Amino acid sequence: MSGLKGQRRRLALGFVLAVALLWFFFRGLDWGELAEAFRSADAAWLAAIVLVTVVVYLIRAWRWGYLLAPLARVPLSDLFSTTMVGFAAGLALPRAGEVLRPYLIGRRHSVRTSAAFASIILERLLDLATVLALIAVYFFVLPAPAAQATGELLGALKLAGKLMALATAALIALLWFFHVYSERALGIVERLLRWLPARLSAWIGSTLRSFSQGLAVLRAPGSHLLALLGQSLLLWLAIAFSLYCSYRAFGIALPFHASFLLIGFLTVGVSIPTPGMVGGFHAFYRLAMTSVFGVNPSVAAAAGIAAHALTNLPVLILGLIFLGREGLTFGAVTHMTNASESAEQAAAAPDDEKKEA
Repeated sequence: MSGLKGQRRRLALGFVLAVALLWFFFRGLDWGELAEAFRSADAAWLAAIVLVTVVVYLIRAWRWGYLLAPLARVPLSDLFSTTMVGFAAGLALPRAGEVLRPYLIGRRHSVRTSAAFASIILERLLDLATVLALIAVYFFVLPAPAAQATGELLGALKLAGKLMALATAALIALLWFFHVYSERALGIVERLLRWLPARLSAWIGSTLRSFSQGLAVLRAPGSHLLALLGQSLLLWLAIAFSLYCSYRAFGIALPFHASFLLIGFLTVGVSIPTPGMVGGFHAFYRLAMTSVFGVNPSVAAAAGIAAHALTNLPVLILGLIFLGREGLTFGAVTHMTNASESAEQAAAAPDDEKKEA
């Protein structure tokens, strides 16, 4: 029950944030210009967004297989199905994808859920590192688009990018140390956990041990790691192309590499915990287009709405199709997410509280 209450609180907070961000997004728009932008949009570019999005998730599934390879060989069909179900569920329920993807892979293959979850952490880190690399290429390698504004905003973005790059590198190094020197690291953790109840410290130790096994890919051959880097680059170039299609559909004459900076803005926007990334995606899409590239606000808003809708449409459709293949319903997904949270809270509760319960 506590898991359900926590989920309801997060959904309520997410709804409030979404409303606030949508108010910011629609504030001051010319509704006539917005309607005209949709009427004049190029349907071919809009259709390309949907097609490219399917390719994006195929690449995601392919790369996930490489992350899981030291633990188990998982067919691409299973990886793609699980990926679509996880991301579709994540649009509606906070944390659902993080719980579902490791659970579904562990159910079909000999992979512990906590080990599979480690691959999700590595996936996120690869994504962040690749995004930072594309932003660095945008700022320091490629010529600035003619429409790009100058000022304090871009200076702040460069500084933030450098700080995030350092933090990402430090975290990857920490995970590598945790896996390569797992026994030493776990010994240190176990000594730090001695003051906790025995059951809780044992649960944390067991979970961390399985998590460490999930980091086995960090010790893979150089060719395997290079393949992961190549897959990540291909993935994010495909995402960049889908965004390029979104603004080209509305006649926004920006070069392809302008989407690299747009990705940086959207990475911040989609990290705001709103249902379906509503509000955060829209607000930061418009912010990038208007404040950096001087695009008409109504045209920028139309492009942002289209980009959000058409990149999520195939996820929802394919997610629902594969949800049935996995023998699940959204009710079951909700139950699994709540059960996971309840298990975490139960493990964290003092022993005397558990006895009373």
